Amino acid sequence: MPHFTTERVRTGDFTTSYLDSGGTGDVVVLLHGGGPGANSVTNWAEFIPGLSDDYRVIAPDIYGWGATDHPGEDALPGSMTAWVRARVNQILDLLDALDIDRAHFVGNSAGGALSLWITHTAPERVIDLVLMGSAGGQMAAPTPEVIRMVSFYKDPSEAGLKSLTRWFVYDEDSLGDSLDTIVENRLAEVLRPEVRRSFQSMYATPTSPAEMTVPPSALRRITHRVLLVHGREDRFITPDSSVYFSQHLPNSQVHIFDRCGHWVQIERRDPMLFLVRGFLTGEL
Repeated sequence: MPHFTTERVRTGDFTTSYLDSGGTGDVVVLLHGGGPGANSVTNWAEFIPGLSDDYRVIAPDIYGWGATDHPGEDALPGSMTAWVRARVNQILDLLDALDIDRAHFVGNSAGGALSLWITHTAPERVIDLVLMGSAGGQMAAPTPEVIRMVSFYKDPSEAGLKSLTRWFVYDEDSLGDSLDTIVENRLAEVLRPEVRRSFQSMYATPTSPAEMTVPPSALRRITHRVLLVHGREDRFITPDSSVYFSQHLPNSQVHIFDRCGHWVQIERRDPMLFLVRGFLTGEL
């Protein structure tokens, strides 16, 4: 029996596609990252079963990715800042459409930055936060891996996507036989014209990710409990980002996994679930 269904609901001016585990427990919203071909299924399909026994898990395709409606050529947000604002509104509209007052948020990479901006905008809708390899912190110069990611469509090839997928993890053997499947599924996504249009709009320059940064003056006003999780060998968002967050988020704690890259939820799925479940129950 599948642990979730795929649903669609109107959110503002467009329709959002999301995964829903069902159930009546507290709601956990999973927000995926922003690499080429990212969506809720590729980030969370294997993670949802570890939470769905006790929680209702919602994992949307964030605006600009996946099966959620994409803006037309004339309606593209003009900057990453505008994309972030549209996504904050999308997720709040999604909560309203599903009659969800408050939720736990788990955000990976760009989804982590989005979780912070949601909390800054509507703190009453957020119970607590898990930020995993989160964007939105103080950024040094973009790493070569980030530059290759944001400029992916200069060479949108299967070989290029396979390299990126390998770089997301510390040890590609951790992906097992799923590496080719991940690449195949993501390649089908990135070749969709609307996905390409959205991606190129949001990552117009190599410095576009910096527009997701949450200022320190905003971070210190987020008093929610926050669990920061990072892979020590993450080359897309280096672990000093989580350390930086811990210095500005007043009620936060950090866990760094060794021999782990950007996809903690995949490389260290079971210990990650152990941490998340302990955190959500208040035992951690």
